[in-house]
Amino acid sequence: MSPTEQLEIETKYEVDEKAVLPELHELPGVAQVEQPVEQELQAVYFDTAGFDLAMNKVTLRRRTGGDDDGWHVKLPVSKGERMEIRHPLGRSVRKVPIQVVRLVRVHVRDNELAPVVTLNTRRLVYRLLDDEGEVLAEVCDDNVTATLEADDDPETWREWEVELVNGSAELLEAVEPVLRAAGAEPASGPSKLARALGDRVPSREEWTLPKKPTTADLFREYASAQVQAIRERDPEVRKDLPDSVHKMRVATRRLRSALATYRPVVDREAGDRIRDELKWFAGELGGARDAEVMREHFQVAVSEQPAELVMGRVGGMIDDHLRGVYKQARTEALAALEGERYFRLLDTLDELITSPPLVDADTKAKKQIHDLLTHDWKRMRKAVRRAKSAETTAEEDHELHEVRKAAKRLRYAAESAEPVLGQEAADLTAEAEEVQEVLGAHQDSVVARDLLRQLAVQVNLDGGNTFTYGRLHAAEEHRAAASRESFYTLWPTLTAP
Repeated sequence: MSPTEQLEIETKYEVDEKAVLPELHELPGVAQVEQPVEQELQAVYFDTAGFDLAMNKVTLRRRTGGDDDGWHVKLPVSKGERMEIRHPLGRSVRKVPIQVVRLVRVHVRDNELAPVVTLNTRRLVYRLLDDEGEVLAEVCDDNVTATLEADDDPETWREWEVELVNGSAELLEAVEPVLRAAGAEPASGPSKLARALGDRVPSREEWTLPKKPTTADLFREYASAQVQAIRERDPEVRKDLPDSVHKMRVATRRLRSALATYRPVVDREAGDRIRDELKWFAGELGGARDAEVMREHFQVAVSEQPAELVMGRVGGMIDDHLRGVYKQARTEALAALEGERYFRLLDTLDELITSPPLVDADTKAKKQIHDLLTHDWKRMRKAVRRAKSAETTAEEDHELHEVRKAAKRLRYAAESAEPVLGQEAADLTAEAEEVQEVLGAHQDSVVARDLLRQLAVQVNLDGGNTFTYGRLHAAEEHRAAASRESFYTLWPTLTAP
């Protein structure tokens, strides 16, 4: 049985033992309230010794007794919303199945998961139906007994829970005053588990960007966003969701770039060590992403060739090759995600955000940020000069790739400066992104030409016809020339910061 996913939207309320659940049939859209169904549920929650899952508002449990028996992982989406992923129950009771562990690996890493709390719940479920019999929401009246693994003294409480099924957010809003009038109060915590654990979970510092930030504050704000993006993309990459590898790779590049741009305020030795590890990790992701991009490109490029000029199974061979490259690269990327080096990188990124290695924490951003942007602009300008003076096409191709990388760095630096510079930074971001996109097509053509040459050599050795590969190679040369011309036309129009 395959795992399933669903968005969970619910609200919870604390009530005392004497509270009476009010009439719900007069809520907007509700035509009928079914007779309650009683359930006896048991959920064993797992976490690390340091409560890494609870600190990140993630829950992992083994649920039995209801109509959704199985292993459940709940990941935060937004306030009141969580993504619930369910796996079959299986035979394992005290050991979390590996396919479930991988969903939370970015938080757990190589720490052991063990039971921390057992919740036994006597539940009465009231289903709210519309006039066509469709379930709009479920209202649950829960009597809960929580027993911690390290404590034999159970805690008991009662709560009401309203979960949307096919209803709208307006129904959740309408039900709240009705329940509160009956004596309910919004739950003090996001889940039963949070209430059971109480203050046992270490608190995490809540940090916000000051109104008058220092340069170090800008770095911390931007770096925090990229670290969070890496954490969020991790389970998506493992599930092979579309564009997940690309998004994770971009986050690593943004962070690596920020560590370079902000060297005046971040310890260089510490920052460069992290940059080296981010470069390694981006490389582990790169093979799969590059194959993905090339597959999409050649599917179009071959289809645009006149049918009578496609000699042999050209599109199929290119696609077969790139499919194999993607499969192998993805295997290697997943192996990296399960490796100690990646886990230690995540540990380092946690420390980077909580205790950044700063050498200057006091300089106001408005006094310094223009200098940082100008430095990155000059770096790009030098690369452009080298490209213009290149003596061979190969040298020019290399230098234009360096221009593109410098444009990325400038773009990311400008993004990080937007809280201080506003529209000025946004305009610079847009200009740098335009350079990146124009030269991205150029670099893609360089990679495509190299691939076409390799495949043509193999086809020739096998006695096949390489005519169409030559046409595709010529088309890529034309694409590169057009990109170069577009860039050299664009360059004089750009404005230095």
